[in-house]
Amino acid sequence: MAEFTVVIGNKNYSSWSLRGWLMARIANIDFDEIVIPLDRPETQAAIRKHSPSGRLPVLLHRGLAVWDSLAIAEYLNDMKPEAGLWPPSAAARAHARSISAEMHSSFADLRNSMPMNIRASYPGMGMTAGTRADIERITSLWRDCRKRFAGAFQKDDGFLFGTFGAADAMYAPVATRFKTYGVTLDSDADAYCAAVLGHPAMKEWIDAAEHEPWLIDSYELK
Repeated sequence: MAEFTVVIGNKNYSSWSLRGWLMARIANIDFDEIVIPLDRPETQAAIRKHSPSGRLPVLLHRGLAVWDSLAIAEYLNDMKPEAGLWPPSAAARAHARSISAEMHSSFADLRNSMPMNIRASYPGMGMTAGTRADIERITSLWRDCRKRFAGAFQKDDGFLFGTFGAADAMYAPVATRFKTYGVTLDSDADAYCAAVLGHPAMKEWIDAAEHEPWLIDSYELK
């Protein structure tokens, strides 16, 4: 039995679960995984056995429950500072936390019009004026980070601050949405999405999502 446990929802649909799970992968901890299928009569009771908020993801460690993806990032950063969830310089770290918080609290049009569905392909669907504005804001954030902070770590692997970190985990579900809905991107944003989707942890998650047995009708656009 591992020291840590990560409790998540369906990998095909649960964007917040993906974020928390990626934080654990970035921290390079050994963890057990509990998957609770969403949108079922028993779902809420099953989640509340682990999560005080009744939401996922939640990280369990030595009797402590840490819920919310950003809280998980901060806890794991405290536990494993050498893992590099956040950039080492104060300026880059502050910027990474700012854009992560913006992802946490914003972009409702994108979330509602283009729900995460890794197995699906809906090119052209969900593109409202609000969604387009969200996409423009997100891709401008990406370009700005790459321009100003790609050298925040010594190694540049094509991610927002050079190496794959907490900020990339926060935006990883967006990359899956852009693929699912066939969003046309500029070359810089397209290259960033390719880097995210090609990361080994993302490939592991996507493969698991594609083989899940569960289907949630409300996420399947008609």
